[in-house]
Amino acid sequence: MKSNINQLTTEGRNPASNDLDEMSILAIAQLMNQEDAKVSQSITPELPQIAAAITLIVTAFKANGRLIYMGAGTSGRLGVLDAAECVPTFGTEPEMVQGLVAGGAQAMTVAVEGAEDNPNLGAQDLKDLALTANDAVVGLAASGRTPYVIGALDYAQQIGAATISLACNNQALISQHAQVAIEVTPGPEVLAGSTRLKAGTAEKMVLNMLSTISMAKIGKVYHNLMVDVKPTNEKLVIRAKHMIELATGVSADEASELFTAAHQNVKTAIVMNLAGVSVSDAEQRLQRAHGVVRDALALQ
Repeated sequence: MKSNINQLTTEGRNPASNDLDEMSILAIAQLMNQEDAKVSQSITPELPQIAAAITLIVTAFKANGRLIYMGAGTSGRLGVLDAAECVPTFGTEPEMVQGLVAGGAQAMTVAVEGAEDNPNLGAQDLKDLALTANDAVVGLAASGRTPYVIGALDYAQQIGAATISLACNNQALISQHAQVAIEVTPGPEVLAGSTRLKAGTAEKMVLNMLSTISMAKIGKVYHNLMVDVKPTNEKLVIRAKHMIELATGVSADEASELFTAAHQNVKTAIVMNLAGVSVSDAEQRLQRAHGVVRDALALQ
């Protein structure tokens, strides 16, 4: 694996930044901005694969399965970030979307020597989570060849879980170990080999799609509103009330009253208002509709 590192796009030298150390600060900033503009374009060809991956994730969620991101270094940390954001944004339980980093929690801030080179550690981390066939595993590796990720994907396939890979090189090794392979290639980095730059941005953008669209498709979104937001602090309480305003067209004061009456549940408040029903009736409708607001509103 080490012998072909020069063939990886993510490890190549970017001719536009050959004199990086001698360029002015403004020139470097302009160059990095120009290079970052290429990231979105590099994702476009992979949208069908991304959609296929989301279909697998939605299927997992509907079977009460989990979404598990796995990676090393920057890739792993980005998975943890996306997983953590699902809790306040979509009101998920922490177990529903999880991120695992080679080397464990300490690897979020300090590199753990050799952890990413052991495929058995990837498999063991999934065993420790009691992986099932209802789960979906996303293996993240900018290089596309991280042994930790490959070990995890292979174990997931043995269990029967859905497997998805995300790499930033073409013909990535991890692509051979997943049902759906996503290969986004934003090109050589301004700082050669520093995949926390364009590659990391590309991975973050894809993860945004995987989680956001999946949540929308299981009823955590009404129109384009995050109606399962958890009001765990002042900002989120304000946001929750604003969601009620936007969804129903009521005033800020009325939204606040609905929020309180609905036991601080945005979905319940919306159904109460739009269907003209009581708190208990709104809660029952949402339960019957599996939490999907549109379906709850259609019930009699």
